[in-house]
Amino acid sequence: MGITLGLIGYGEVGGIFGRGLLGKEGIDAVWAWDLRFADHAAARTAAEADGIRVASGMAALCAKVDLVISAVTAANTLEVAQESAPHVRTGTRFLDLNSASPGTKQAAAAALEAAGAQYVEAGVMTSVPPYGIRVPMLLGGAQASSLAKTLGAWGMDARAVSDRLGVASAIKMSRSIMIKGLEALVIEAYTNARRYGVEAHVLPTLKETFPQIDWERQGAYFFSRVVQHGKRRAEEMREAARTVQEGGFEPTLTDAIARKQDWVARQARAGLFDGLDGSSPWEAYADRLIGGQDP
Repeated sequence: MGITLGLIGYGEVGGIFGRGLLGKEGIDAVWAWDLRFADHAAARTAAEADGIRVASGMAALCAKVDLVISAVTAANTLEVAQESAPHVRTGTRFLDLNSASPGTKQAAAAALEAAGAQYVEAGVMTSVPPYGIRVPMLLGGAQASSLAKTLGAWGMDARAVSDRLGVASAIKMSRSIMIKGLEALVIEAYTNARRYGVEAHVLPTLKETFPQIDWERQGAYFFSRVVQHGKRRAEEMREAARTVQEGGFEPTLTDAIARKQDWVARQARAGLFDGLDGSSPWEAYADRLIGGQDP
């Protein structure tokens, strides 16, 4: 008898994992619950078209599954764990993919383990879409090694790094400060250079200092990703700031990164970047920012 898998959150990441794991040997069925399912028939229909079984709610999902994968936004990490705790069956394994601080993950684990679940944290170490279910993940917790073997049998790239909760998330959060910080720096520096008409002078100096990076292409990628996912990135950076605080430091730069990501996300929601996509040059994004609310 195989495993019944449950996904909490069926957005970009949840959808990739659901579609990628459906039909794998050892998985009998994949269920999903997402808050959007309650009010948006199209979201439910899309999940069902993927072959996913749609649960009627959190309690119904937890009653059916042996392994839960939580793939929600950083801000909802603890709330989802606490909401699911009263409904999980004893022995259910709970894999938390969300980008949250060690303290948040430990609080989530406490809620679920008190209910008899086996909690494993995951640090997802790069963007999911290019890799699919083979995205590199670091696992932490008492059941990390055991779960890593299960996931590996399904073709996933999961490695246990510690039996202590918080280690995997500390690795993830430290890396995220650097990556999301680079995104914020590029957006601010490139837009500033464009505003003063000096980008043709600035970018070659970056190339000279870091010749291995294609600064034009990397800039366009950073702009497009923040425009598309800035809100989610800002939430992650707030958890990264919490991580820095938990370590006893002032998160001066991490707070600024969160604000910059959130600011770009607000412009995107206002329609400033409508018509631009991943193939658009960075200059197109910068020009929209320079032009303000008149794209």
